[in-house]
Amino acid sequence: MSESLTQMRRRFHRFPEVGFTEYITTYEIYRALEGTGFKRHLGHDVLVPSKRVGVPSQETLDGSYRRALDYGVPKEFLEKIKDGMTGLVATIDTKKPGPHFAARFDIDGLPITESTDDDHFPHTENFISTHDGEMHACGHDGHITVGLNVAKYISENIDQLKGKFTIIFQAAEESVRGAQAVVEKGWLDDVDYFFSLHLGIRKLPVGTVSLSTTDFLATTKFDAHFTGKSAHAGVEPNEGNNSLLAASTAALNLSAIPRHRDGTTRINTGSLKAGRGRNVVADSATMEIESRGETTALNDYMFERSVKVLKAAADMYDNDVDIEIVGQAINANISSDLVKEIKDTVQNTNGVIDLKDSLPLGASEDVTFMIDRVQKGDGQATYMLFPFDLKFGHHHPKFDLDEAVLPLAVEVLQNITRSVMKAD
Repeated sequence: MSESLTQMRRRFHRFPEVGFTEYITTYEIYRALEGTGFKRHLGHDVLVPSKRVGVPSQETLDGSYRRALDYGVPKEFLEKIKDGMTGLVATIDTKKPGPHFAARFDIDGLPITESTDDDHFPHTENFISTHDGEMHACGHDGHITVGLNVAKYISENIDQLKGKFTIIFQAAEESVRGAQAVVEKGWLDDVDYFFSLHLGIRKLPVGTVSLSTTDFLATTKFDAHFTGKSAHAGVEPNEGNNSLLAASTAALNLSAIPRHRDGTTRINTGSLKAGRGRNVVADSATMEIESRGETTALNDYMFERSVKVLKAAADMYDNDVDIEIVGQAINANISSDLVKEIKDTVQNTNGVIDLKDSLPLGASEDVTFMIDRVQKGDGQATYMLFPFDLKFGHHHPKFDLDEAVLPLAVEVLQNITRSVMKAD
């Protein structure tokens, strides 16, 4: 199994695609599921278009569409997922009474140029990204591989299982943009057991497994677009309304928002782009910002304070400001009873050397929308971690998976599936 998992992961590693442009990836997942008995849902059957956030420009979407055509994806297939309707949901029913089991695997890459240094394993082994400026720098190529092999296991053992299964291959997890559109389509509404995972995150030996995750940070990703008035910087600077200064003022004062007594709160301005030239009063500026909070309420506090700062900075320099939400996630808590239910099964899985009830995430993940929907329907949900010895962190140009973690994650999820869904 290890060799086939390695080869599958490396194939997906070669064509990373950022969120809502995963045309090639969706097609290859579709092909991999052929003959499994799973019904494969695409496009508008998977997502509610209006619930997506941070959809790339039409120019970007069209470029990715053409790239997929060049790759060999049939046009009739692309027409089903065009304009950013990417991702796939696979379903199968055993026709025997039983629970509804769902699992989610994210599929998007990152806008990172992969390293070509000689100490970067994908480069030396010739499976580096073939897409300039895009990279699987967070392990989602591994997540896809695990998901497809869990689906394969279900297909091959369907006679020994009960209930029904939903496997979600979700687009646009990065910057927390894609999950809510899947949730609002209703895929999680009657789920009894929900599982998702991440490979890596913590620098620990392969064989370490965490049954659950704590410290999901709620977050809002937003862009602020300032519009001022241009003028000659020497002749009549008084006639200009400087957007660069408005945005700079906002950046400084965002960092001055008081942190909340009730828990962790964070704010970060990731980029600020403004101006046209040294002798021109800047008439436009764009900021990329994110807020985070230990709870959804704490994140709301940071976001609402941020809006006030942005509007006040715009007023100071006679600018208009447009604030656009491009990603969001809520806080969630794992179902403790489910952790208890699967603990012995995971402990007895080959290769598990250190089983932990939980590890902290300390970041944001839009899987929380799915966890929340399942729990509101009286289902149970968890998000597992499979650490390995990270040489470089997630989102680094030299990030790479320890491929030994792949068979471990697959076997753990196969055993969980058999444990909770075995036919009577």
